[in-house]
Amino acid sequence: MPPRKSVLFRRSPFVVAYWKGGELIFHNFASGAILAADPLAAQILSAFDGWKPAEAAAKLFSDYIPATVQHTVHELARHTMLERSNRPRDAKTRAMESWGHWTPAAGFFHFSTKDTRFLSDTGAIARFFRTQLKHQPVPEATKRYPKAPHVSLPAAQTEGEFPRTLLSRRTWRDFSQDAISIAQLATLLRLTTGVQSWLTIPALGRAPLKTSPSGGARHPTELYVLALNVKGLARGLYHYNSVAHQLERLRRGAARGEVTRILPGQWWYEPAAALVLFTAVFPRTQWKYHASRAYRAVLLEVGHVCQTFLLTATWLGLAPFCTMALADSYAEKFLGVDGVTESVIYAAGVGVRPAGKTTARWPAKMRRSEPMVD
Repeated sequence: MPPRKSVLFRRSPFVVAYWKGGELIFHNFASGAILAADPLAAQILSAFDGWKPAEAAAKLFSDYIPATVQHTVHELARHTMLERSNRPRDAKTRAMESWGHWTPAAGFFHFSTKDTRFLSDTGAIARFFRTQLKHQPVPEATKRYPKAPHVSLPAAQTEGEFPRTLLSRRTWRDFSQDAISIAQLATLLRLTTGVQSWLTIPALGRAPLKTSPSGGARHPTELYVLALNVKGLARGLYHYNSVAHQLERLRRGAARGEVTRILPGQWWYEPAAALVLFTAVFPRTQWKYHASRAYRAVLLEVGHVCQTFLLTATWLGLAPFCTMALADSYAEKFLGVDGVTESVIYAAGVGVRPAGKTTARWPAKMRRSEPMVD
């Protein structure tokens, strides 16, 4: 019988440490594991910069009982702070290697802020605001320098189609039961992320030009459409091919309940005609920009694209909305993306405005318990 191979351990490259209150916290942002531990754990993790057996740690920390040190090693491995040689890396951890230049700063922010729990009960939200107001007043909504010399400006131009569209943009939470047309959806998608033309960059090849700006013309944003009530289009999940101007069907059928699974607690968006999920394909930007600051650019660019979506929908006379309150991992599983090389960043949607309504309002049964926000 061949001798049994010794299990080796190595520090995970995705661990950060910070103080929280009086505790030292170790956080593996790839696995999501969080562990409060003694500073000795940091010394042990430092020792495992390469593959080593657990016994090696006991030799390094001779002032401690060997069994205690080995137990700590196994606990750190159980919480994914150390990797084990007898267990292959999971798909997510392997994919994280593409974030090499962006870790730990961007990687920690991206993965540690996913799957936030959101308050959805109106009573709980009201209690939260009451508690906040007891401890801190609402910050001023604008800023001014009253003692500085000032220059009065002439009246802004508000006549014309563009100013009217811009001034009409609101977040809608109330929709007609009517369907939007496939022609309206097509216009919305084409003007939001459709490739308008191509730019040839020496040595790098062609880069797409779109209606929203993108650093280096990398355009990491992709759109996925959950069609719920679109005349001329079967219900289902689609990916928008921005080059061919086509919808690629990924899944047949679409239940309205998926909206509140993806947008937890936001039941008022269920009657919308379509939900659009905005993802970022990170390698497009990571290939060119190695500094973790480029992660900021990705977030800003998705915001540019979403605003274009909202303004286009407003121009079409539709009722658009956007939200960042997402069940990230559920949405990514629903789309079939890994959440590492491609991740959901934003959500928007559109419906038909209710007859006779020209301004957005909260659904009637929420007005007493929810603040009016836009």
